[in-house]
Amino acid sequence: MRISDKFIELKRRQEGALIAYVCAGDGDTATIVHALVKGGADIVELGLPFSDPVADGPTIQASIQRALDAGMNPDKYFDMIRKLDLDVPFVVMTYYNLIFKRGLEQFVTDCSDSGITGIIVPDLPPEESGELAGYCEKNGIDLIFLVAPNTKGSRLEDILKRGTGFLYLVSRLGVTGARADVALSTKEMLDRVKTDTPRAVGFGISSGEQAASVFKSGADGVIVGSAFIDIIASGQDVTGRLEALASEIKSSLR
Repeated sequence: MRISDKFIELKRRQEGALIAYVCAGDGDTATIVHALVKGGADIVELGLPFSDPVADGPTIQASIQRALDAGMNPDKYFDMIRKLDLDVPFVVMTYYNLIFKRGLEQFVTDCSDSGITGIIVPDLPPEESGELAGYCEKNGIDLIFLVAPNTKGSRLEDILKRGTGFLYLVSRLGVTGARADVALSTKEMLDRVKTDTPRAVGFGISSGEQAASVFKSGADGVIVGSAFIDIIASGQDVTGRLEALASEIKSSLR
């Protein structure tokens, strides 16, 4: 399923999107993903682990290290996603080194063949994304860009022109991680970033209450990662708690 189709479906139902992030290879990924989707996740963002995750905070860094220690690599990653039998859009989040090493065209082809419909590369500057974007367009895959609280002017305009699928609005400066509050800058950013491309807010959202606040501020969806990974790391009733948290957050987006 294409990301655009999912957002059209959600808009028709007047719902916000729950985009759930987990790192592939950290635990039983297939079981984890099925639990998240059963709980209400609309889009699943599966991290392809890289040893220097500069945009990620301690929780996701630890998840990435567990996945690497368990032997996850690009070949296993694509094979695993190919076997996931779920009718939701899948997005790969990784760093440019892995894409460059595999070869841009090969990486995008592998995404298409395995059922991935979107790519997020936090360390790829938009002005240097042309070659990858070309292969994505050729294969019907969205290249998703991040917008930070301090992204403004011509750079913001450039991202709005290039980004497809959805825009990843970073709610605060810094790295990923669950927070007790949602940054006040989020509402200002939503008011400032005007586009027909769906806008999803991430970095710090960990509860239904926070998700509801972001949705009411005008976001088309929320991205939740660290809160789910905390559950995976605990090893306690993982599938039940993942499903319950996904359900709580999704309910707040209706």
